[in-house]
Amino acid sequence: MRLGLIGAGIQQSATPAMHMREAAEHGLTCTYELIDLDVLNIDATALPALLSGVEARGFRGLNITHPCKQAVISYLNELSPEAQILSAVNTVVFENRKRIGHNTDCCAFADAFRHNLFNAPKKAVVLIGAGGGGSAVAYALLTLGVRALTIFDLAADRAASLAANLQPHFPGASISTGGGLHESLRAADGLVNATPVGMAKYPGIPVPEECLRPDLWVADIVYFPLDTMLLRAARHNWCRTMGGGDMAVYQAVEAFRLFTGLTADAGRMRRHFVQLAKA
Repeated sequence: MRLGLIGAGIQQSATPAMHMREAAEHGLTCTYELIDLDVLNIDATALPALLSGVEARGFRGLNITHPCKQAVISYLNELSPEAQILSAVNTVVFENRKRIGHNTDCCAFADAFRHNLFNAPKKAVVLIGAGGGGSAVAYALLTLGVRALTIFDLAADRAASLAANLQPHFPGASISTGGGLHESLRAADGLVNATPVGMAKYPGIPVPEECLRPDLWVADIVYFPLDTMLLRAARHNWCRTMGGGDMAVYQAVEAFRLFTGLTADAGRMRRHFVQLAKA
């Protein structure tokens, strides 16, 4: 079974090792390639050629990450219901001469939240980032019962589009955009970073540290590095935190099922992920 990951700045990704190890546990031989746009010195406009190339080489599927989760949709034949609602894809399966796009990020974030922040208040949440990852997180937060979701993005129109797209699916929730970040965080129970800020390639913190307070929980979907500047600042301010590691594991569990039809052992994949993160 041949698999791959398309994205930018992905050399530290744990996804290949997780899939290859889990495949071996099921008696399968799996090769997994990193298709790093930065290494190849190309951008998302190369997606048509990349997709055709891996299809010709007999790949079973691909994982998709920043900055391709939305751009890849134009080159697919079908979308799962979640991917269609979110307009974001992180898993592509090649099946019956079709390219089928899925989004495993939304269920992965929800599972990770239940595992790490199961009793955290979630009446009001601030989400930073309305891209592919942010779309999935927004959907997951609303399915978890968030009643007031405020979305911020450097591209205001992208945040507005996401809010407008989700509102009909969650008529009982208030989904808004923009406004004042400080004011929104003062009224919030939680904060989620769904931007690349904090990745090794994009170091930094997406919100001012003075906005963090002990009764605010903080989640970050970045998982390399596993301990981001935002999480360190949040712990320094006595916030409950959730890193991106479990989301990475749970999305891999669901992607493995889509690729193989087999059920991955989530506990085993988590243990392997932790080993990789410590290496």
